[in-house]
Parts: sequence; C-alpha cells; structure tokens
Amino acid sequence: MKIGVPELLVILLIVVVLFGPTQIPKLTKMLGNSIKSFRDSMKGEEQPEQKDESKSQDEQA
Repeated sequence: MKIGVPELLVILLIVVVLFGPTQIPKLTKMLGNSIKSFRDSMKGEEQPEQKDESKSQDEQA
C-alpha cells in the first residue's frame, strides 16, 4: 500500500483543519527540537563533555 500525492493532500488538509495555520509552525519547531534531542541522546554523553572541556580551556587562557 503506497501513499500518493492525493492521500498526502488529504492528510495535510486534515492537519490544517485540526490545528489551524498559525499552530503548524509551532508544532514543526517542537517536532524538530524533539528529533534533535533524540539524535543527541543517541550519540551518547560524549558531546556535552567535549563542550565543557573546550569552555574550561578557553577560560584558562
């Protein structure tokens, strides 16, 4: 079962009716932040530690 263009247009129309055109940008921003947070957590705790180390080196200089 494939989803084609007509089906996507119907889904988009339903989303606009349910949330309204002003809420859609807020929802997409929240979804993007959630995905970014999920990807960061999948990478592990190494990234925040590296940022902290670089900050401490900058403060020492």
